[in-house]
Amino acid sequence: MTMEMKDSGSVVLTAYHPHSPARIPGMEQSFVQDIPAGHSPTSRKSLPRCRRINRMLSNESAPPPAFSRSNSQASMDSTSMEDFWCEVESIKENSEDGSEEATLLEFKPADEGELEAEWLQDVGLSTLISGAEEEDGQALLSTLTRTQAAAVQKRYNTYTQTLRKKNKHTVRDVRDIFGTNDSAPTFETVPVSPVPSNGIQLPGQKPVWKSVSSNSCLDCGLDKGSPSVTEELSYEVSFSESITVLPKTQEWPKNQRFKKEDSALPKFIVRKSRFGLTEVGDLSAEDMKKIRYLSLIELTAFYDALGVELKRNRAERVRGRENGLFGVPLTILLENDQKKVPGIKVPLIFQKLLLKLEETGLETEGILRVPGSASRVKNLHQELEAKFYEDTFDWDQVRNNDAAGLLKMFVRELPSPLFTVEYLPAFITLVEKISKIKLQLQALHLLIMLLPEANRDTAKAFLQFLKKVVANEGKNKMNLWNVSMIVAPNLFIYKGKRANQQEMQAAATTAHIVRLLIRYQDILWTVPSFLISQVRKMNEAAMNNSKRQLMFDKGVRKLLRRKTMERDRPERPEGAVTFPPYLQSDIPEGVIRVYAPLHSKVSMAIQLNSQTKAKDILARFHCENSHGSSQNMRGQIQSLHEIGGNIGQHCLDPDAYMLDVYHANPQAEWVIKPKAS
Repeated sequence: MTMEMKDSGSVVLTAYHPHSPARIPGMEQSFVQDIPAGHSPTSRKSLPRCRRINRMLSNESAPPPAFSRSNSQASMDSTSMEDFWCEVESIKENSEDGSEEATLLEFKPADEGELEAEWLQDVGLSTLISGAEEEDGQALLSTLTRTQAAAVQKRYNTYTQTLRKKNKHTVRDVRDIFGTNDSAPTFETVPVSPVPSNGIQLPGQKPVWKSVSSNSCLDCGLDKGSPSVTEELSYEVSFSESITVLPKTQEWPKNQRFKKEDSALPKFIVRKSRFGLTEVGDLSAEDMKKIRYLSLIELTAFYDALGVELKRNRAERVRGRENGLFGVPLTILLENDQKKVPGIKVPLIFQKLLLKLEETGLETEGILRVPGSASRVKNLHQELEAKFYEDTFDWDQVRNNDAAGLLKMFVRELPSPLFTVEYLPAFITLVEKISKIKLQLQALHLLIMLLPEANRDTAKAFLQFLKKVVANEGKNKMNLWNVSMIVAPNLFIYKGKRANQQEMQAAATTAHIVRLLIRYQDILWTVPSFLISQVRKMNEAAMNNSKRQLMFDKGVRKLLRRKTMERDRPERPEGAVTFPPYLQSDIPEGVIRVYAPLHSKVSMAIQLNSQTKAKDILARFHCENSHGSSQNMRGQIQSLHEIGGNIGQHCLDPDAYMLDVYHANPQAEWVIKPKAS
């Protein structure tokens, strides 16, 4: 049974009746009752209030059915989801008493052609709409895998067919873009050669894995009760290409159960290739923009390969405050904060709330679950708005549960959800339509890559805090499932007018998403190497296009003839360093010159071999400069950066094998400097 509930604060909630079976296509959700000590329903003071919300959601006057262990095996029961519905009621009450101002989200209906046009623009292919011969669009198209190209072609076909029906302007034929004779390519389920992260396709080459050691892999398993069998994740081949090699006879279990125990989640290991691992903050802003283009194409291709529709919302207008702390768009909030603290990536108020809770609240029993005083939270909210930027607010007066309430309020009051209005349906779909957790994780990974920088950085800080809460379960009585149930309504119920109700199809769905985000966050904020490979190819294609255009310019050709003896270098990206002439001479093969502007010895030529790692070069510089380094670098973590060539700027993993990176980008410059925080 499904019903909607609206209030004066424009909060729209949709939920499945928690006392009736909730069926999700392709999977049956069930919860095994396991209430830890201190969580007994009879000991909760808020139980009567929670029962009222459950009755409202079920639209029944009779009390909820008594819980039995056998019933819990087949349906969602009130006890297993009690924390979720209590949090929903708390949010509703806060809206009713006016402590949270209504935010207007307007959705404009759009036909299929308009949605596809927006998609093409969002993936950086507006050239297909305008018809202009833009270099960036051509470079992007030249790097696509076959499944990615099929996804683009499908959306472009829909767009052009819609335009023809409307008798608008003439559009380019898809065969002119992809050079194909058929409107849609057909794929066979054949093995796919791995694409190494150096951007060079080597037929039949297998990824090279390091031997397992404490630092050789990213371990996202469980500390206790975890399964003994672990599964490896590979970043070498695109996720959508991997789907095409699945046997046609393979079918997902129709009665797959998903349990709330932490031990039900599998343990994944990401082995480091010889190029190491790359986090989102390790790449330049320009390259991360290309990562977002490619991630949306790859996500669409991934969903297509699974036979799942990738749904998106279309948010036309968001009203938010332009100053203050709560209800302000993240971008505006960061612009204001960066005037005080240049380079800051997470809003100051959010950082302070997290710091307050980490210092005093991690061991508080029921933290996040037990609500603070509504009146105190409201007064603290108003006081923070008035005093925070004046540094006159007294944080010692804030109780831990009130601080947790303010933290959740900040997340809820964002004019646009932390995980964006556009892709909330995609988050829901990855659980409702995809049964395997590995495939859910891959879809979630691409969605994180899609987030705007401000949202991604803020979400990362939030999830790191939630992980610390779970780590203190022994004292605060908050396990992973408890935390996920409390956080889910704050992330996936948002205020709006004519809001899409698909985001709240099932309480357990959103709680499971949060559980994946917390458990596997170290994986989710790592950039897949196949995307980095495609970015390298894009940059190389763009440089080659520029060179070809220059050759047709007579004036430039004359200039080139006068400078035939000069080294041909690509345009220096932001962050590159200028070397003195005596350092710019030709360097022998396999030798790199590393520049360290903050060291007393600012440069060093290093002969690479197959075992040289980035951390070996850092150690050598540290040894050579241990007594004469600049005061500016002491206490800072130094990293080796790859700058220029076919990458903008790349902070290298200390375990990256330098000869492999050098062969991938021989035109790069190598600089030791502090890693961006």
